[in-house]
Amino acid sequence: MELGTMKIAIVGVCASGKTTLVAGLKAAGYGAYNVAQEHSCIHNFWAKHHPDLLVMIDATMPAIHKRRVVYWDENRLATQHKRLADARAHANLYIQTDNFTADQVREQVITFIKDWEAQQAEHSA
Repeated sequence: MELGTMKIAIVGVCASGKTTLVAGLKAAGYGAYNVAQEHSCIHNFWAKHHPDLLVMIDATMPAIHKRRVVYWDENRLATQHKRLADARAHANLYIQTDNFTADQVREQVITFIKDWEAQQAEHSA
């Protein structure tokens, strides 16, 4: 699959770094997009555009508070996790982002993509 033609869906709780990750992947030439699954009651909303890869990133309340001012609490985070349960079950990659910089998360995802592409090439050879 050519760089940029792969559809990479990014899901995660609010303030986990989705927008930053999508921007970083796009800058690196990947076809990434943000899915607002955490706001949707449709359990498989993430699957709407049939992504080639699904990446879920996550964060805890202490990390979220370090990243931005939010006026919600653990109850809303629990609701978001519930809405993300199907995506997490189907995710090709899950990253808990609390202890990583945005660059480190992006690099983990790019490494995963390259490994996944190599495995796909082996299976089709």
